[in-house]
Amino acid sequence: MSQPQQASVRNRLLQVLPPDDFTRLAPHLDAQPIKLREVLIPADEPISHAYFIEEGLCSIIGHTAEGRLEIGTVGYDGFVGTPLVLGTDRTPHVSMVQGEGMALRIPAAALRAAFDESATMRGVLGRYVQSLIVQVGQTVYANAELNIEGRLARWILMIHDRLQKDEMPLTHDFLALILGVRRPGVTTSVHILEGAGMIKAMRGRVRVLDREKMMDLAGDTYGVAEAEYERLLAEA
Repeated sequence: MSQPQQASVRNRLLQVLPPDDFTRLAPHLDAQPIKLREVLIPADEPISHAYFIEEGLCSIIGHTAEGRLEIGTVGYDGFVGTPLVLGTDRTPHVSMVQGEGMALRIPAAALRAAFDESATMRGVLGRYVQSLIVQVGQTVYANAELNIEGRLARWILMIHDRLQKDEMPLTHDFLALILGVRRPGVTTSVHILEGAGMIKAMRGRVRVLDREKMMDLAGDTYGVAEAEYERLLAEA
């Protein structure tokens, strides 16, 4: 099996790694399709692999007394398996594929070894972890301050950024999961955004029509984490 070439990868973290660091990882990177609802990292079990997303989407999901709730979103901007670079081998959260695509998978031991050997790799991956922390913080802020329509607009913007497609696979059941609300509330909110000309809802899919209106609705819950990611990536 041929090794991936840095010039051809789409994952933004792998793109900005110094060539020597990418060379450390390349022999261990294995291209794998990621399928809808596939669990990449289960809760409270040793993490066997990390995944650098090339295409698609993964949700980090927490379990609450009232059900499941998405707390983080990872696309080609990042990687799934951040506990491995924080000195632990497991997490209480589930990482589940919400948009089919492809990832470069690497064994946990190989990632940890490369991380330990290289200060520059620690700089890149550590900055990504910081950006993910900011994203989670903004999600908490959005859940506390916005109504369902505002939270839905923010989330669609985040998915639009990561999938880079105007038409995205989104079911009402999935939206209820990521927003932590009942399905009827999602249905009503989708109709409101559609009526305002922000999106076009189809069976199992949503098309983005007006980002500016959705950004206005999401307010300052959207944009802070995105700007921090770009700042940290530029530093790396």
